[in-house]
Amino acid sequence: MLDNPRAPRIRAVARLGRRAVREETGLFLLEGPQAVVEALTYRPEVMLELYVTPTALERYTDLAEAAVAAGMDVEFVSEEVINAMADTVTPQGVIAVARQFPTSAKDIFRDEPKLIAILEEVRDPGNLGTIIRAADAAGADGVILTGRSVDLYNPKVVRSTTGSLFHLPVAVGLELPDVLLLAREAGVSVIAADIKGDSLLDVRNSGVLAEPTAWLFGNEARGLTDENLARAERAVSVPIFGAAESMNLATAASVCLYESAFAQRS
Repeated sequence: MLDNPRAPRIRAVARLGRRAVREETGLFLLEGPQAVVEALTYRPEVMLELYVTPTALERYTDLAEAAVAAGMDVEFVSEEVINAMADTVTPQGVIAVARQFPTSAKDIFRDEPKLIAILEEVRDPGNLGTIIRAADAAGADGVILTGRSVDLYNPKVVRSTTGSLFHLPVAVGLELPDVLLLAREAGVSVIAADIKGDSLLDVRNSGVLAEPTAWLFGNEARGLTDENLARAERAVSVPIFGAAESMNLATAASVCLYESAFAQRS
């Protein structure tokens, strides 16, 4: 059992909480039994190291089964070691190291997608993770991050996806005009979610959402620039019927993605 929280190996894992280290190594940190089980089940080839406390392995029986099925060795560690490696204040006794596995945006559009989420300068890790999770739940074919969006492999992003990161392709590294060009070449309409757009109720009745669609979501505070808004085929707003001043980006994105999912399946 590894029980020295200051050992070089343990410190190397802990450093993956920093973006510069993730970019240098091409690795990232996974915390919690749910995320690790999903990774072992859907992306076992990217899993490199698995650290578990004896108590956690006994508690999470599905974790043990997934590790065996993936042929993954389990390294037992003490609670002190887990605490030293973890990004969270109260880790659940399970931490893994994995290789990053971004997808090419060209590959996503090459597969004749019906529903995609494009995120331009989404900066909050929780929002990004939740949108990836919502896209997964809505049956989207992929998510694409453009501009200065938050790092896909930020530990908070990974945790917020609750495993959806391993279920659908997520592409990074392209600027928005290049992504929109790929969308048009693939026959996918780009709809921007923006407060200045047409009401989602009117768009729903038009039948547009039944067509292959890429939803474009902007920054949490500023939304989309006028230039980027003009690049979309149309803009759509999610109506607010109560007294709320605004709607959280992840919530609005979830509504938009599910509206398309409903329309495409009706």
